[in-house]
Amino acid sequence: MIGRDLVKNLATRSQTSELNVVREYCQHLFLSYFYRQKGSEKVLFKGGTALKIIYGSPRFSEDLDFSGFNVSIPLIEELAEKALLEIEREGIGVEILESKETSGGYLSIIALGFLDYKVRIQLEISLRKESAVEGIVVLIASDLLPPYTLLQLPEDLLVAEKIEALFRRRKPRDFFDLYFVLRSRLTIPEDCRKAHQLKDRILELLESEKIDFRGELKLFLPRSHQAILKNFATSLGNEIERYL
Repeated sequence: MIGRDLVKNLATRSQTSELNVVREYCQHLFLSYFYRQKGSEKVLFKGGTALKIIYGSPRFSEDLDFSGFNVSIPLIEELAEKALLEIEREGIGVEILESKETSGGYLSIIALGFLDYKVRIQLEISLRKESAVEGIVVLIASDLLPPYTLLQLPEDLLVAEKIEALFRRRKPRDFFDLYFVLRSRLTIPEDCRKAHQLKDRILELLESEKIDFRGELKLFLPRSHQAILKNFATSLGNEIERYL
């Protein structure tokens, strides 16, 4: 378990809150223990936290999102519970606040605490009916714990699902993740561009929706990145015009 001094130092270096550092530490712990287990190869990491941990997005996140292929809910629960047990052995308090099967898969909300810090993480696993997708093995290096490997959803599918989430939820975080995807030149599948008429639809959303980007994102972005929030819709629109 990391100490208070390291938390404070990393928060200062990352220009963010200590709670964001602690939450990300717990996310790393969960991923490292989860992917040591047999059966975890059927559950592939994706979402905004994957963009941060794998690709270097500056946005901190409260969620851990996965896609599951040919995997049962009981196995998912077993994998998650064993990972949480290992986290408890690190000296971190763990409480499962909610754990349930959903119409699309599995959802769990977990409270974690150590020292004076208390954070929550939401696990969400979407079960897919299509044939198994082979995960991409990624080595994760972090200041928070020793290197470990995980399995991510292939980049094109990860990006396609982020775009679907944007149209479904229309949350500030989804628009920021699209901005990061475009700036980082991640792969946007051609069929996704065509099926969604991507450029026109996103520009239309930016014009028609009244979205409080600063209200949500300022808590999860380093201070050095917050200036962009003042005119974020314009900045995103420029990236869309340039790269879509």
